[in-house]
Amino acid sequence: MRDTFLNFSPPNIGEEEIQEVLDTLRSDWITTGPKVRRFEEEFAAFLGAEAALAVSSGTDAMLVGLAALGVGPGDQVITTPMTFCSTIHVIEHLGARPVLVDVEPDTLNIDPDAIEKLFSKLRDPSSRIKGIIPVHLYGHPCEMDTILKLAQQKGLFVLEDAAHGLPARYKDKMVGSLGDLTAFSFYATKNLTTGEGGMLTGTKALLDQARPWTLHGMSRDAYKRYSAEGSWFYEVILPGFKCNLTDIQASLGIHQLKKLPAFQERRRAIVDRYHKAFRELSEIEVPVERPGVESAWHLYVIRLNLETLNLDRNRFIEELKSRNIGTSVHFIPVHLHPYYRDKYGYRPEDFPVAYANYLKMISLPLHTRLSDRDVEEVIEAVTEVVKKFEK
Repeated sequence: MRDTFLNFSPPNIGEEEIQEVLDTLRSDWITTGPKVRRFEEEFAAFLGAEAALAVSSGTDAMLVGLAALGVGPGDQVITTPMTFCSTIHVIEHLGARPVLVDVEPDTLNIDPDAIEKLFSKLRDPSSRIKGIIPVHLYGHPCEMDTILKLAQQKGLFVLEDAAHGLPARYKDKMVGSLGDLTAFSFYATKNLTTGEGGMLTGTKALLDQARPWTLHGMSRDAYKRYSAEGSWFYEVILPGFKCNLTDIQASLGIHQLKKLPAFQERRRAIVDRYHKAFRELSEIEVPVERPGVESAWHLYVIRLNLETLNLDRNRFIEELKSRNIGTSVHFIPVHLHPYYRDKYGYRPEDFPVAYANYLKMISLPLHTRLSDRDVEEVIEAVTEVVKKFEK
């Protein structure tokens, strides 16, 4: 057993990022400025997206995206219960209503068939459904061809929640170059981190509409007002938010982006090792990767075949913790949280696939600072618990 606790997902920051931050701190500009602009341009080029807009979090990327797409009070947006609460919060923040549909049994991504069934049941011709937020859960891309086709038929926007989705591929394209807009997160645990931060990608025209929303609705940001190339004059053109990324954060992102291919290679090597070990255990279901896609492998989520074990998911987590293995659960479905449960009258069984899988899922450590020995110790701990509690 390990002597020290294995953290679930620490960041991987190197000397390059540190020196870039120091360079920024020694410069005349530490808030949104030239390094943010550079990060946006390099990020868009990496994905093959037309343009990118840096913001202070993945949550704000979605909020700004929805605002730019015209979502407001009384509107409705379709999304999934199997996500972090922020996906749903941003809809509520704009006075709109989330419309949840269930998920696919294998990927746990939003189920396009469930979206289609929802449309077939609609009786109100004045329904104010304006768009769909598919969530690329754990880094596995959603079934985007079907979702985009449904959206086109109904005249809806598609705003992808790709908080887990960098650098995933769907067929011949990278996530971030598919729908109308795509929101990324650079939180501390993400495949690319700026500590806190996010990015919105899409067409230049849409992002030009979105940009004022990130800084009080002002027509010029600080760099355009105070730098040598700027002008003091600005106008407030809409009631915007305050969610711009800083040059300090962008300094991290510039080098994290360069390292991302190598980071991804290491993640996949760990996944392959987990797959090989856990496929030998009938008590465990390993995550899928469908043909034609490349998962970002942000998370490695196993599902327990509880009928073959003499313990539940929560006890399994405690057993791993007692062996110094950090884990988590992604996610508690949104419809189980008191705010949404009480406001909309949800019951656990309203989304049976999401609920049933929530009860048996565990996220294992998956990050680029894991050594080969760390990986072996995770495998040993999981196998030991399975063998101890198998029926």
